[in-house]
Amino acid sequence: MVQVTQSTIVTPSGETPKHKIYLSNLDIVAARGYTPTIYVYPSTGKQDFFPAEAFKASLAKALVIFYPLAGRLSRDPETSRPEIDCTGEGVQFFTADLDATVDDFKDFTPSTEMRKKLVPVVNSADPPCIIMAIQMTRLRCGGIILGFANHHYIIDGRSVILFIKTLSSFARGDASTIPTPLFDHSLLRARSPPSVCFDHSDYTPKVNQSKGPSNTSSQVVCSNLKLTKEQIHLLKILAGGERVSTFRAVVAHLWKCTCIARGLASDVETQLILPVDISGRFKPPLPVTYFGNTTVRTKAVAKVKDLMSNTLEFTANLIQNAVDNITDEFARSLIDHLESTDLEVLGKSSAMSNTSLTAISWLSFPMYDADFGWGEPTLMARAEMYGSGFRQWMAMSYLSRVPAMDGGISMMVGLEPDSMQCFKKILYDEIEAPKSY
Repeated sequence: MVQVTQSTIVTPSGETPKHKIYLSNLDIVAARGYTPTIYVYPSTGKQDFFPAEAFKASLAKALVIFYPLAGRLSRDPETSRPEIDCTGEGVQFFTADLDATVDDFKDFTPSTEMRKKLVPVVNSADPPCIIMAIQMTRLRCGGIILGFANHHYIIDGRSVILFIKTLSSFARGDASTIPTPLFDHSLLRARSPPSVCFDHSDYTPKVNQSKGPSNTSSQVVCSNLKLTKEQIHLLKILAGGERVSTFRAVVAHLWKCTCIARGLASDVETQLILPVDISGRFKPPLPVTYFGNTTVRTKAVAKVKDLMSNTLEFTANLIQNAVDNITDEFARSLIDHLESTDLEVLGKSSAMSNTSLTAISWLSFPMYDADFGWGEPTLMARAEMYGSGFRQWMAMSYLSRVPAMDGGISMMVGLEPDSMQCFKKILYDEIEAPKSY
């Protein structure tokens, strides 16, 4: 059992601006909940390893620069639209003890149990509410696990990396590498008048349900699966050669294996849902220090028989074509479309088809660039695949790099229990005997 030893509020160490920050349509359409992530650090054996008070001091300094995180998610009193109220009230911080060792997390799998132990539980994600909560858990072996709960309306993957880079830089005493975040979300404000030039039917409150049977069960199982550098190389060759990205080659393989494991009929239409970071696709591109949500969903669609009768290159090309469709014009049109959409209804969970798979890439994120003066973490991962505000009954996969794997990757996969065992077997059998492609 985890034992909380301290609960406090950490406020910015200096004066911070007090104002409201507009949230873009892409912010509010994001999952309405807290993203739970963990960073695992083995002990160096030193008595003063990872002192909580020093971490809190670094956090207080970082909150001066990232001052919106010390505010509260609130609502505009006239429109009721969510916004950030930069109050400087601070971030919730906990310390805890857990009777476990770093070795217990070598084959870590996200779960509700892990989230409850390692990440602060926030009672409500609806305004008014906090934006960030952090827990520092000390293990029996002396190791440390940092658990973050970040409200997705304000913080996406790119944003949290900016913040962690600042926080860890202060902890190391290296202020020279601290970025200057940009909080001006009006860069993604809808145009006036709006100009909707594309079909955005996937972004209406009634969607996220494809034509296949609805999977209404909230029961999914998660597995931490790994592919070696050599296995990835083989998949790339099958998908068209070394020029094919790791993500495209691996996800093409995952998509086909998922269809087989589920026993989908050949004439069933299956969807692969792909969140795409569009920050660099705008004209001009958003600044690299933009702090906010910049992800748009796209999808690849095919009949199961077409996936099975064609090469892996065919499937990889479907993925590439879907991603290529997300342009500046498409993104601006989507933002305009969302201006007349009930964003909070759209952002709520809705049933996914059991013919769908969502694939999320963390492959390009420097997730392990989080050295607080004691070395990089041995593990960075979601503590729970499915949490508040996220679709708890959808098949999902997160792909990330693991430094210790020498070019290999980790895949956190969530799938229906009656499909998972078959999926894991097929995943590796097809690589060893690719003739079925």
